[in-house]
Amino acid sequence: MKKTLFLLFLFSNILFGQEKYTLSGTLIETETGETLIGVNVLIPSLQTGAITNEYGYYSITLLEGEYEVFYSSLGFNTEKTTINLIENIIKNVSLAENLEQLDAVIIEVDNEKLNIRDPQMSVNTLNSKTIKNIPVVLGEADVLKALTLLPGVTNAGEGASGFNVRGGAADQNLVLLDEATLYSSSHLFGFFSVFNPDAIKDLTLYKGGIPAKFGGRISSVLDIYQKDGNKKKFKGTGGIGLVASRLLLEGPIKKDTASFLIGGRSSYAHLFLPLFDNDNIAYFYDLNTKVSYNVNDNNKLFLSGYFGRDVFRISDSFSNTFGNTTLNLRWNHLFNEKLFSNLSLIYSDYYYGLELTFVDFQFDSGIQNMNLKYDFTHYLSDKIDLHYGLNSIYYKFNPGNIKPLGDSSGINPLKLTDKFAFENGLYVDAEFKISEKLAIQAGLRLSTFNRLGQDELQVYENGNSIIYNSELDIYQKASPIDTLNFKRSETIRSFANLEPRLSIAYLLNETSSVKLSYNRMSQYIHLISNTTSPTPFDIYVPSGKYIEPQLADQVAIGYFKTFNNYSFAVESFYKKVSNRLDYVDDADLIANNAVEQILLKGEARAYGLELLFRKDKGKLKGWIAYTLSKSEQKTPGRNNTESGINNGNWYNSPWDKTHDISITAQYEFSKKWLFGANLVYQTGQPTTYPLGQYEFNDLVIPVYEDRNSSRLSSYHHIDISATWTPKPNSKKRWKSEWVFSIYNLYNRKNAASVSFRENTDIQKNEAVKLSIFGIIPSVTYNFKF
Repeated sequence: MKKTLFLLFLFSNILFGQEKYTLSGTLIETETGETLIGVNVLIPSLQTGAITNEYGYYSITLLEGEYEVFYSSLGFNTEKTTINLIENIIKNVSLAENLEQLDAVIIEVDNEKLNIRDPQMSVNTLNSKTIKNIPVVLGEADVLKALTLLPGVTNAGEGASGFNVRGGAADQNLVLLDEATLYSSSHLFGFFSVFNPDAIKDLTLYKGGIPAKFGGRISSVLDIYQKDGNKKKFKGTGGIGLVASRLLLEGPIKKDTASFLIGGRSSYAHLFLPLFDNDNIAYFYDLNTKVSYNVNDNNKLFLSGYFGRDVFRISDSFSNTFGNTTLNLRWNHLFNEKLFSNLSLIYSDYYYGLELTFVDFQFDSGIQNMNLKYDFTHYLSDKIDLHYGLNSIYYKFNPGNIKPLGDSSGINPLKLTDKFAFENGLYVDAEFKISEKLAIQAGLRLSTFNRLGQDELQVYENGNSIIYNSELDIYQKASPIDTLNFKRSETIRSFANLEPRLSIAYLLNETSSVKLSYNRMSQYIHLISNTTSPTPFDIYVPSGKYIEPQLADQVAIGYFKTFNNYSFAVESFYKKVSNRLDYVDDADLIANNAVEQILLKGEARAYGLELLFRKDKGKLKGWIAYTLSKSEQKTPGRNNTESGINNGNWYNSPWDKTHDISITAQYEFSKKWLFGANLVYQTGQPTTYPLGQYEFNDLVIPVYEDRNSSRLSSYHHIDISATWTPKPNSKKRWKSEWVFSIYNLYNRKNAASVSFRENTDIQKNEAVKLSIFGIIPSVTYNFKF
């Protein structure tokens, strides 16, 4: 007995006397030197591991000993190595692309068992290869069109690049390109998105359980990173299509140390319009740039930018120019093997310009912001990862500047009052591995928003900027009783909100888990729009004296399972939003210097069920996504005597889609031929129809039904594509492929809107359906060298 106790005592001393050391490093792609995001670093003997962050870095702390380590990522050869962990080890690994696999990589969420254990849920990831092989309109690969094939994500309308997530409005999505905010995500009024797929390295959409480092929007976060540029050799990628072409160049400035990337796109359909005696012009162009520099093993510098413009002109009477500009200087610093940081200084600008030559005036508006953010990732132990940081954003809102174009113009100059604001965020987020089966991610974000001083702030009696006329049952603008002027350094009004986040994952067995998440989000920037999809005519306004920030609470629960070559996920969510703004009937949004006079505050709610079934391996790959959901708004009066909007009753939001089904398939017929197909079905968008009309003082006045109580016809289409690679085994540097596609195979005339007019021939009113797309065949020639 004494001998047994002595052996147990000796064993425990040996066990608890073992030291812990850290294995860390960076994962890069062998051919390009590009850092790899989301690579699984697995230690099978301990059933544990780590995942590389958005800069390709990983860190994991283990007891000293000898371990087999696997580095695995879909689309790349798995690397295996053996380490003897008797001290801290820095292990940088390069992964070679798996050329035996089909280029079209499907969704990368929950690919490995490690992701089943991860508490993060409601996340989808796509890469550029996936996006390029999905058939879309006009043959141009489109990031946002690809996202709408996922559960919980719908398009904002036929031909629109905006998107809605889990019943939320388009302005409730935070869209980031290399950490810089984009306020408009479309080209040519929605025919293309602003994202060049050749320049994209990684794309992640957070629909729920949003990490605490993100703030400022209440529905989703679309986080996109551009490639760093090839550090090994000079390369080019491009494509020539019927409507637009693109070219991207990248290469080393100093091999293995510094690189550059520059990519451009432009449409040119307008060049052919004069051949058809058409004086109209519509085109876009954009530019992606990036320079990266590895100063040493502990420091990396990045300078990236984006510039895009759209030009639209109707003869000599109308001209419209709009677009985004961003610039981001980033510094990655490794303090030690357990502490990683990223410091960013970001500039973002959205410009909108309009010229109406037939009335001789010009209108300019936009948003500018400067953002300083500092993020830290602290790998405290093998059980705890800590993320914390801060960011500060300074805003300048230019709501409009009207200028006459000449001396003969009858327009008087008018400068709408500029608005300024300062938004701050401080956050901490921790991931805990409680046991082999239980993992938790918990975070807290403190956000503040200061509406800064401005000229000519209107003051109203009793603080009511809008009044209710009970006799006519309408809302009218209140007359200001005074005008105040503030210094820029003064604060008109300030807000502060605590935003808790929590995600839990429980492993049922090695192939399945259940997850639960909750997050509260605050949004201080509002998009006021009288359309159902984002357009350049929309008005962005900050919270302030008369406008409260939107607050959202969302809970979600899900079940996730992988088996053989298949995976299945089902999630249910409920989201409640307070302080959701809506405009009153007959609201005037154009050149309005006091939008508070046309807005009422209400609430919104959305709930639903999402299903995703996919096949990731084999010649046939694809997924089936289905969403059953409801999205509603309610805007009651401010007291019992007011009717509010829709008599204070719940009404469908403009983006409510009861059923949303997407089927995506890709089949590798041979090394030369790849076939793809999409089937999309959605319930028609809500709309409001007139019930009748009456005459008053020789004016015909329509009478409308309850807001959004009718629907457009169902939206559906089938798209197909075929990719032909003439010489798939060619060793030559120049490689090419042809992509043939047909959008809307059976020529479905989906309704973008329905308007009503009088038919003069029969002297009766009639409904007129507007359809943007019918069947559209296209061909694109892609190349790389």
